[in-house]
Amino acid sequence: MVLKTFGWSFAVTALGLVAAVFYGGWTGFGIVAILSVLEISLSFDNAVVNAGILKKMSAFWQKIFLTIGVLIAVFGMRLVFPVVIVAVSASMGPIEAVDLALTDKDRYQQLVTDAHPSIAAFGGMFLLMIFLDFIFEDRDIKWLAWLERPLAKLGKIDMLSVCIALIVLMISAMTFATHAHQHGGTHVDKAETVLISGVAGLITYMIVGGLSGYFEDRLEEEEEREHEAEEAAERQGKPRSAVVMAGKAAFFMFLYLEVLDASFSFDGVIGAFAITNDIVLMALGLGIGAMYVRSLTVYLVRQGTLDDYVYLEHGAHYAIGALAVILLVTIQYEISELITGGVGVLLIGWSFWSSVRRNKRLAEAEGKATGSDEKTEVSAGL
Repeated sequence: MVLKTFGWSFAVTALGLVAAVFYGGWTGFGIVAILSVLEISLSFDNAVVNAGILKKMSAFWQKIFLTIGVLIAVFGMRLVFPVVIVAVSASMGPIEAVDLALTDKDRYQQLVTDAHPSIAAFGGMFLLMIFLDFIFEDRDIKWLAWLERPLAKLGKIDMLSVCIALIVLMISAMTFATHAHQHGGTHVDKAETVLISGVAGLITYMIVGGLSGYFEDRLEEEEEREHEAEEAAERQGKPRSAVVMAGKAAFFMFLYLEVLDASFSFDGVIGAFAITNDIVLMALGLGIGAMYVRSLTVYLVRQGTLDDYVYLEHGAHYAIGALAVILLVTIQYEISELITGGVGVLLIGWSFWSSVRRNKRLAEAEGKATGSDEKTEVSAGL
């Protein structure tokens, strides 16, 4: 099971590390290894959230997520995305941006760092909406019940998540963005840029999340009607066709997963510059990490981990909320990747421990109930 799920990740790791040695020697090997661990630690919560979505998809679309999705994640977000940032911010062509990344690494790093406020605003708002929609939904299973119950009641107010997100964006634009951190330790006013980028992140979430949710609801309705029709056809001896909405629903859920992964990768890409400004080593290290995150996502789905440890999804979404806030704060202040990754690991570890305790309590209660029933049967027999 482990080899089947992580086989491609192991293969990519070996190839990536060998390429790093040929390209940058043993120093390059060490940098790629560190970047891989950094990406995995920062994106573990991404894997948990992805698993909650991916488990609703068929085996075919899970394979698409591990193949085409990996190409988008590794080459799109970890290699092409930083180049696009430079091309847009410096008003140059993509070929010039690639040449700059390979020949003038310091200038390349400067341009990416200066574009960080817009990246952080876009990604921060997208992730914040995911967190808000989660905590305002009334769920059967609650982790921090003292907090989640009142929030679920507030969630009945229409558009509450959007209103809160816009308020957070306005506050960020009027505080952090007015002294946005730039390359060399300088600060400039990026309020307008942050506002536009934040609204773009919000719109992206509403479009992609709305479409995926719409088609998911349509799929459930079609499956329910199909089930009823099949029962009727069985009684009449007539064949019925399969559900035709599965493709559209799965496609938009796949698209949602890719945008979600893109938002998670922002901090990893920016944080990688604290270790190296070599785009080749960066792509190798972050690409290896992205492979493991995707394999871990599929592993969680196939093992049913989220069903066994029911609070993991809660912990991951709280980690998303923390990451969203951290991204907005980094518009002005530099925050270590150790803190960013540590917060996520702490919240997920806490939710896992809470899940284990819950399972233990349920097992004990079930054991007591079984013992009580056996005693009753013996007494009745006597």
